[in-house]
Amino acid sequence: MTQDVKPRRRSARRNEGRADRGGRSAKGGENLHLRVPYITRGIPTYDLLDEGSLEKIEATAERLLCEIGIELRDDHEAMRLFKEARADVCEDGEDVWRVKFHPGQIREILQTAPEVFTQHARNPANNVQIGGDAMVLAPAYGSPFVMDLDEGRRYGTIKDFRNFVKLAQSSPWLHHSGGTICEPTDVPVNKRHLDMVHAHIRYSDRAFLGSITAPERAEDSIEMCRILFGADFVDQNCVIMGNFKTTSPMVLDGVTAAGIRAYAAANQGSIHLPFLLGGAVSPLTMAGSIAQCLAETLSSCALAQLTRPGAPVVMAGFLSSMSLRSGSPTFGTPEPALGSLVMGQLSRRWKIPLRCAGNFSTSKRPDGQAMQQAMMSMMSAVQGGANYILHSAGFLDGLLSMSYEKFMMDVDMCGALHAYMKGLQVTEETLGFEALAQFGPGEHLFGTDHTLRHYQTAYWDTGFNDDQPFETWDEQGSVDAATRANAQWKQVLNDFEAPYLDIAKDQALLDFIARKKASMPDAWY
Repeated sequence: MTQDVKPRRRSARRNEGRADRGGRSAKGGENLHLRVPYITRGIPTYDLLDEGSLEKIEATAERLLCEIGIELRDDHEAMRLFKEARADVCEDGEDVWRVKFHPGQIREILQTAPEVFTQHARNPANNVQIGGDAMVLAPAYGSPFVMDLDEGRRYGTIKDFRNFVKLAQSSPWLHHSGGTICEPTDVPVNKRHLDMVHAHIRYSDRAFLGSITAPERAEDSIEMCRILFGADFVDQNCVIMGNFKTTSPMVLDGVTAAGIRAYAAANQGSIHLPFLLGGAVSPLTMAGSIAQCLAETLSSCALAQLTRPGAPVVMAGFLSSMSLRSGSPTFGTPEPALGSLVMGQLSRRWKIPLRCAGNFSTSKRPDGQAMQQAMMSMMSAVQGGANYILHSAGFLDGLLSMSYEKFMMDVDMCGALHAYMKGLQVTEETLGFEALAQFGPGEHLFGTDHTLRHYQTAYWDTGFNDDQPFETWDEQGSVDAATRANAQWKQVLNDFEAPYLDIAKDQALLDFIARKKASMPDAWY
């Protein structure tokens, strides 16, 4: 059945003064000057390490690839590509190979990787630049559970997945629809990727990530993009990316390798992420984890370039500490934040875009711990120069849970980062001499011409925080941040209007999904 995918009409009266997607009134134009399809960095990156230290990390990464190598499993075609590139490939077992690279070989292979590329959205106004001075913010990714103040922690459903796509689309402070925002566990494992990709297309007009959990699901994601954008356009332009994770330490499994090849062969983007837990799958010391991260992400990127030179790739690092008392991962701690700064330096040296960090937290509630850890982690990505920041909103419970309330708290923080990243301009106008000269000493500046020119744009105007005096806050019910966030996400979903999507294209997508689902029995593992 064909869906009506045209947006509902609103009367002019209903639109007047209506709260915008950041929670502020659109009447008056607060924060409108900060709305952009992606952030262009207006502040310098923070370079933590000196040249000699960076060279030592790179030398260790090269030594890892040369002396230990990457273990490749269950992908004969990837093995053939590495062997054809003259890497040393030896058989370690049945369908298991050890791939070792000669000094300088990885750098040579990666010469074809683009330093900057565009991921196209179905709405061209929302195209994003990946690399250079661009920073793209996307929601959190991969949680099996969702939580809110009303129902607590529970398994995610396709309704939750669609809700988070809608919340992301509704925020001007995110730029990308993300990927597996939560796992829709009420849909069979072998079919849920179809519903997830369709949700991104149907309820968002931003760029998005596709499936990577099996090669055929990667192919389905790309094929749905061909239906949406046209096959010729997809062949020449990046319209979808896959977020691939190495199996640390130093393993590239067959499912991941085949998925990387599928995206690269179609000229689509791939993110190459080692998830390193210090002391468990990487050295306990951060310098060693960074060297291993560099070795794994570059060797994974190399497979994409060997498949199709010039295919867009993003190097990545998910550096995590751990509690040595319990063995549990810890997030939002200082040492991985330092690691993100260094990964930024390394990505600029290798001239490959970077994904790292995000609003990480191990807190089980959207509370002070959640936001303290989130800020520690997020600012390291911002200061380090990350180009694509997954997990910008909703991350809670060590990524096991996607929180509705923390999502709203995080996107407001992302809004503040738009102002922070814009930097500071020093001109005759911004120095404001006339503001003090107009009325002279001892007079307030509320009515000066300078104040009236700048009052709408001088400061970030939060759509979430309560900045009222205590007495006013107390009289209005003493509502805390989590409770405000609970009311806000419900209001955003109630007001949501899906962006226009051509009905014929949507019908073609639904027909493709129906055929694919009918072609196989349900699988729940």
